[in-house]
Order: sequence, then structure tokens, then C-alpha cells
Amino acid sequence: MAKELELKYGCNPNQKPSRIFMKEGELPIEVLNGKPGYINFLDAFNSWQLVKELKEALGLPAAASFKHVSPAGAAVGLPLSDTLKKIYFVDDLKVELSPIACAYARARGADRMSSYGDWIALSDECDEATATLIAREVSDGIIAPSYTEKALEILKGKRKGSYNIVKIDPNYKPAPIEHKDVFGITFEQGRNEFKINEALLENIVTDNKNMPESAKRDLIISLITLKYTQSNSVCYAKDGQAIGIGAGQQSRVHCTRLAGNKADNWYLRQHPKVLGLKFVKNIRRADRDNTIDNYISDDYMDVLADGIWENFFEEKPEVLTREERAEWLKTMKGVALGSDAFFPFGDNIERAHRSGVEFIAQPGGSIRDDHVIMTCNKYNMSMAFTGMRLFHH
Repeated sequence: MAKELELKYGCNPNQKPSRIFMKEGELPIEVLNGKPGYINFLDAFNSWQLVKELKEALGLPAAASFKHVSPAGAAVGLPLSDTLKKIYFVDDLKVELSPIACAYARARGADRMSSYGDWIALSDECDEATATLIAREVSDGIIAPSYTEKALEILKGKRKGSYNIVKIDPNYKPAPIEHKDVFGITFEQGRNEFKINEALLENIVTDNKNMPESAKRDLIISLITLKYTQSNSVCYAKDGQAIGIGAGQQSRVHCTRLAGNKADNWYLRQHPKVLGLKFVKNIRRADRDNTIDNYISDDYMDVLADGIWENFFEEKPEVLTREERAEWLKTMKGVALGSDAFFPFGDNIERAHRSGVEFIAQPGGSIRDDHVIMTCNKYNMSMAFTGMRLFHH
């Protein structure tokens, strides 16, 4: 390990010189392959913190898929149902999916459009199953505490041998004070070491006090994900994974809508008509993802018009109508929703309800808390006030 690492350039090619370095001691990382860049390392260090905290909080292997310094997906290593294997396109893998492979399949599969060209973080050693899954996806690089020999061999074969592989010391602890330069001015703050666990969910302020263990797990996933998502942000979670993340919006209701639309798309991909789509052989994975995204939207004619559908499908699919989509989404239940700051109005709750949200965790503290609580009671939701804001910039 070295004290510093020179980089090709910063955020953009004109931003030179560029490096990462330690003021004291050595860097806690080792580049095993490739030449990661400035944004790669921003993604790597943010995503590593996320999965490390998920593993510590829930005791399960965790994975994250990052793009532009925010997660596109995050998950823990719960087994995959046959439906999830199919919509995540891992049902044809010849190797058995390990817990860490399941975690990454979930993280990558939540929002495949956003995860295209992602940076990957794993809380546990990267094994052959996970590397096999990664090998066929378009990705910029990976950070993990270790790699098996077979996994390393597989990953080194990506991108004509240039795939970025970073090993991090899992015992590394950063200094308690962090610094950041903006416009030649140095900002200083204490690191956000706030621990997110079930104790945060004890102050349930709604009439419905029921919050099962599965909901608590999903809310913890949501809140830890938000801790490393550019604010404003909200996160929908279900079955051990984020299913919709709204990042960096100026309005909270826009976050709620953006993340809700992503959660809806995740669920629409499980509709029988989508599962039954017959794609042409050898269709590129990205083209298939884009096609599905169009098919389940109001822009379905972009892929179903005569002379066009033949490029994607062996036989022309039936339209998934707006009415069918609405009926399917009505069956979406048990979703958890976290917010990095308080909901100022009940309109966020109204939108969340349409995506099957039944459990909410947010800091509270708005002058309209009473209206937000009343809206939750209207839909028999269970909502906890955590008392802790989770802004990240």
C-alpha cells in the first residue's frame, strides 16, 4: 500500500493534476487491476461505507451498485425467488448463487437502467459466483475486502483486461474529522458516525404501531442507503433491498415521485406479460433492459411499432395497457420508505401509498408533522420518527 496514488485526471479531463493521498499513514486500498479514476474512487469509498454499515447493522453480506456518487441499488444477501432470478437475468447461471452473489444480483437488478456502467461494492469476499455475475454486466469497477483466486481471474478478463479491481482493508478507520475544499476554501466537519439500527424505529407516532421484523430490516436498509445518497433523497425498500432511490432532488415530493416510479418499474417487471416476453436471441443485455423499460411505460410503441418490434422480439407482444399496469400496482404491498429529512407535507405520503408503502421512517420535526401523521393514519401506515437527519453532500 502507498501513501498516494496519481490519477489520470479529476472529475473531467481538463482537471489536472489529480491524486488521492493520505496526510498521515498509507492508503487503505490496493489496486489489483486497472486504473481507477477520480469519480471511481468517490463511488468506491462511498459504496464501501454503505455495504460495511449494512453488514454491521444486519449481520448479512451486503452489496451496492453506485453511479455518480449515489447508489442505484443496495441489498443484503437474502435468497432470490424464481421471479427475482428471472427479472434480474441470473436464472441461467450455471453456478449456485452465494449470499454475496444474491446481494449483488439484488443491488444490480433493482434499477438496471441506472446501474449500467456501475461501480460495485461488496461487504464480503468476492467469490466465483459473484464474479461470474459481474463478468457479463457493463461495469466500471469493484471494491471488496478480498477476492478468491478464481474470482480475480474472472474479473481481470473484463474490459480487455482493464477492469478496475480495488481491495480495501476492512479494518481501516478514518479520522473522526473530515475536510473538503470548495472554491479554494476548506470545510471541516465531524464524520457522520451515527449508528442506524432498530432502536431508531421505536418512536412510532401513528395509530398503527405494528412494524414486523422484515419491515424494520427494510427500513434500516433504506436509512443506511440514504446516509450515502446525495440529498435530498428517499428510498423505497422491500424484501431486503432498495427498489427505488430518488437522489439529489431539490423538492422532497419530487424525490418521492422519482423513487416511487423506480419502485413501480421494479414491480411492473414482475408482471406476467413482462415475464413472458420472448426476446430475439443474442440481444444485448442493455438493449433488453431498455426495451423492457419502454414496454412497461406509456412509450411502449417505441418498441412495439411494426418494423421495430422485430428488432427485439421473436413474436410481437401484446400491449401492457395503462389499466393493466394500474391493476398490477394495486397488488404491491409491504413496501418500506425512508427519508433523509422530514416530510413537509402529506403529499409525499399520498404518493408513497400508490407504490405499496406501509412502513415509513423519517426524522420528523416539520411544522406539518400532524398532517403527515394524519395522512399515514388515513392509509393505516406505520411511521417511526427517528429524530436524525441524514443529509449527504
